[in-house]
Amino acid sequence: MATLADGDSVDVKGSSGTYTLKRQGNVYSCSCPAWRNQGAAIDRRTCKHLRAYLGDDVEARRVGTSAPAASAQKPKDAGDKAPPILLAHKWEVDRDPTGWWMSEKLDGIRAYWDGETFVSRLGNSFQAPDWFVADLPADTLDGELWVGRKQFQRTTSIVRSGAGGQEWRQVTYVVFDAPNARGGFEDRLAHAQKVLARARAPHARWHEHVRCDGVDHLRRELAKVEALGGEGLMLRRPGSGYEVGRSSSLLKVKTFHDAEGRVIGHAPGTGKHKGRLGALICELPSGVRFNVGTGFSDAEREHPPAIGAVITFRYQELSDDGVPRFPSYVGERIDVALPRPKR
Repeated sequence: MATLADGDSVDVKGSSGTYTLKRQGNVYSCSCPAWRNQGAAIDRRTCKHLRAYLGDDVEARRVGTSAPAASAQKPKDAGDKAPPILLAHKWEVDRDPTGWWMSEKLDGIRAYWDGETFVSRLGNSFQAPDWFVADLPADTLDGELWVGRKQFQRTTSIVRSGAGGQEWRQVTYVVFDAPNARGGFEDRLAHAQKVLARARAPHARWHEHVRCDGVDHLRRELAKVEALGGEGLMLRRPGSGYEVGRSSSLLKVKTFHDAEGRVIGHAPGTGKHKGRLGALICELPSGVRFNVGTGFSDAEREHPPAIGAVITFRYQELSDDGVPRFPSYVGERIDVALPRPKR
């Protein structure tokens, strides 16, 4: 590992260009956005370029607990370690939502910002363009990459395409939590708003939350969001911590249910759909098989999800045999793993 004498500077190659490392007294700096947008005092900041040049041990001794979390050091091709994210349970009508924080449930792609890159629920990196991430703060954030209501497939297409396209200008990173910030949800909310305001990233914003006044308020907001084409609502318990895994402190509220299934076949179309997809033959982890025949665009019927793909579908209820009733296609998932049925 190299050293940096007082007053010296050096240019290093990064994944998004060349950056300059400098030392002035006990302040080690880097010209990259991750160093510039950190909330720590300037003599307590570090980044992956300083760590690579000076060494992890040196930086750990120099900045102590102010060093970015280990997740920020994850290589971009990492796919074997899912990020530690909070997941929701369903809201039940017997649970009083009064005082809980309420927000719209976004129909986007969950993205954990580790300070340097977006990571999916499965631990894979989303390769956003350099200009999209250039001003994002170095803090750890949790949110969704979102194009708009009823645009889930569009969002998936853009994110899957990689970092090259200008179509990313349609995407917004909507932040709803700051996992590594201290305190309850309100404290994390304030922290995320502060770092986003400081960074002034043009493609990111905080997700609006309001206090729920009770069941009637919840139902009015749900009806309003669904009338606009939204997916539903999320509820967060006041003062709750950021837990890893499914938690009763985070609840999703929807008129329709949604679930994931694996495509195991393509049923041919008839009538106006002759010569293209009629329905997807799908299987649940329980082994239940069913067809999804509605919700497709013409383009999706011409080029349906491949056999083995995981899809999200929406349905009203389950039959006594566990079969989804009135299933409708929502989109192909690139961020969810589905267990296979036990035979």
